[in-house]
Amino acid sequence: MPLTSRTPAPRPKAHRPLRTALLAASSSLCLIAASGPAPAEPLGIGDRLFPHLGNPGYDVMAYDLAFTYSGNNSEPLPTVTTIDARATDWLKQVNLDYSHGTVRSVEVNGVPAEFRGAGEDLVVTPAKRLAPGSRMRITVGHDSDPTPRKDVKSGWVRTEDGLAMANQIDAAHRVFPGNDHPSDKAIFTIRVTAPNGYTAVANGLPLGAVRRARATTWAYRTEHPMATELTQVSIGRSSVVHRGGPAGLPVRDVVPSEDRKKLEPWLKKTPGQIAWMERKIGRYPFETYGLLIAEARTGFELETQTLSLFERELFTRPEFSKGYVESIMVHELAHQWFGNSVTPRTWSDLWLSEGHATWYEALYAEETADEPLETRMREAYGASDTWRAAGGPPAAPKAPEPGRKMSIFRPNLYGGSALVLYALRQEIGRPAFERLERTWVRIHRDGTATTADFERLASAVAERDLSAFFKAWLYGKKTPPMPGHPDWRSVAPAEKGAKHAPQPSTPQIESHR
Repeated sequence: MPLTSRTPAPRPKAHRPLRTALLAASSSLCLIAASGPAPAEPLGIGDRLFPHLGNPGYDVMAYDLAFTYSGNNSEPLPTVTTIDARATDWLKQVNLDYSHGTVRSVEVNGVPAEFRGAGEDLVVTPAKRLAPGSRMRITVGHDSDPTPRKDVKSGWVRTEDGLAMANQIDAAHRVFPGNDHPSDKAIFTIRVTAPNGYTAVANGLPLGAVRRARATTWAYRTEHPMATELTQVSIGRSSVVHRGGPAGLPVRDVVPSEDRKKLEPWLKKTPGQIAWMERKIGRYPFETYGLLIAEARTGFELETQTLSLFERELFTRPEFSKGYVESIMVHELAHQWFGNSVTPRTWSDLWLSEGHATWYEALYAEETADEPLETRMREAYGASDTWRAAGGPPAAPKAPEPGRKMSIFRPNLYGGSALVLYALRQEIGRPAFERLERTWVRIHRDGTATTADFERLASAVAERDLSAFFKAWLYGKKTPPMPGHPDWRSVAPAEKGAKHAPQPSTPQIESHR
């Protein structure tokens, strides 16, 4: 998701079971909890950047979220979250990520369970210990609070007429309890009850709506697994605009009703953009797509699965050029393949998502807006040493600054990671690179994948060992020489400093939430 600049100036932007490597740091905690009485304590799966996110000992298969909206976006939403999961260890306690709402009740397999808070975890003690391989259904009655607290934001975004969601990186557990890490994807069913006059839309396809005298309950379900950070719910006085996409794909946009005609020139571009992406890398991976345009000042756009979140003013500010706006639209669309369908297994693998989204954004600009890719990559190369010094190399980003988790979304994750893909294309040639891209999204569809997976596949497609190339480009402190362009130079931070480093002249993505 890109951070939206408020001036038209340039800007820099597997599989569901928990993995052994991620569990290594936390499996002993699970065993201790299973061996006897244990205090409630926050756990995690040992992610290098966010070690306390996620929880060991189980794999979520499905979520059912049922929200009730009063019509006031400052009031907590009474919510029931139901989690269907499979235990992967002996579990005497089950930790859920949850930290921003009152919990009223918890049941495990229909039996009331004890629960306590610990850090940003909700620790549940079932009546009976759960064995490996056993199924469990955890039902939590709680409030989902859209209002921020001191130094803590909700995953809800309050709009002019209701609510939307922005859960990246770790805000989903401020909306509903769950396993809030991208390594554990699941199917989602989402139900929203709202006063008549409001429209509720969520990820996936509609299951139907039940209308009563004063309120309507809307229901949606995803057909493909989804990471918690990609959940989206829109509640507002909105219109849903339907149109057909490639091969009959349902395209639906959610817009403020009063802006429907004004926004139509932008909305009607989406089917063509989907067709362009399909020509590059293959069939669109989900059951539907569309734009959610919200009247809110977030400072970013976000690729929530099947329904990307955009600020209204991105499309209404006259100083934003046509090419600039379309590049952002394509960036979020590309994420549906790279990030949503093929999800980074750890947060250190995020370059696979942001680098690819920025790459296809730049490629689209070259083909439709006469912005040469080589020019953009050369300018990015000039800034790349400064980016690496500030944020770390693409596949080993520096940890977030204290109290600013979103600060991992630095320029090197966007322009710097797209530069890696350009170097790879230079190294192995365009035909091999394009085969790699199409194969990558096909074999990892609906799963999670790592940087090592990408390296192995690239070597297989190129029919030679590329480990030295990737070690230098993904983990080096300095930017390696660009294949085919020995004259390119990167300005070292010591020479001019970060704020004086060359910056790309075309729109870049600075940050992602």
